[in-house]
Amino acid sequence: MSSPDSRSHWGREELLHLLSVCGTLAGLSITIIAFMHGFDRARAAVTVVDDMLALCAALFLTCIYLIFWALRTARTPLMQRLIRIIDALFLAALTTMTIAAFVTIYTIW
Repeated sequence: MSSPDSRSHWGREELLHLLSVCGTLAGLSITIIAFMHGFDRARAAVTVVDDMLALCAALFLTCIYLIFWALRTARTPLMQRLIRIIDALFLAALTTMTIAAFVTIYTIW
């Protein structure tokens, strides 16, 4: 059985790794939105993908904010709760990004 200190340390390490991933994926989402503006705006799928990727960027940025909050807290129960929220938001953003990628591939193909 692991001690609360080792779980806290593991949680902080996980958050530090996730912090860079969220920043990269938020930037990638915004870059793809800018790239999509080069396509024909008459396509409805481009607008849908833009909206989905904007949601992804917002979710990843929210994760970044919550990660900083979790890293700064000294209360382990609060940090554990924030980690669960961050994990859920990250999974939602990643799922939305994957769906947007499939819609983009379907539109181009």
